Amino acid sequence: MKKTISLKVNGSKRSVEVEARTTLLDMVREQFGLTGAKLGCDIQVCGACTLLLNGRPVSACSVLAVDADGCDLLTIEGLSEGDDLHPLQAAFMECGALQCGYCTSGFILTAKALLDEYPRPTEEQIKTYMAGNFCRCGCYQEIQQAVKRAAGS
Repeated sequence: MKKTISLKVNGSKRSVEVEARTTLLDMVREQFGLTGAKLGCDIQVCGACTLLLNGRPVSACSVLAVDADGCDLLTIEGLSEGDDLHPLQAAFMECGALQCGYCTSGFILTAKALLDEYPRPTEEQIKTYMAGNFCRCGCYQEIQQAVKRAAGS
């Protein structure tokens, strides 16, 4: 069974026909060609598929696309403005907060939600907020530094 949904993706209104069982991640990757979010665990524990739905981080592998009808969706591709990197993207590069890059989009979008909620987060807030994201390369210290740098602390 297919359903047409409408949502705002990276600031642009979009309509798309999806099957009821299509995940948000599959829709974004396959129908919109936005491949920054990755499928990691497929059980909502690694954070590689994190997207912002109405400003909140969600595991896109576990959210149905039909549940995003009428929502505002932000992917890593929509974070920068043209050629200008978002401060979080720049901070991740400057701090070496990435190696293979597989988890990076999920960490950056989670960090964006954190900074939207807590513009000057404490180290404990950063650790707690980012706890749902895993980096198999072990860049946790650099990721914390990047979030602090983007926050201006």
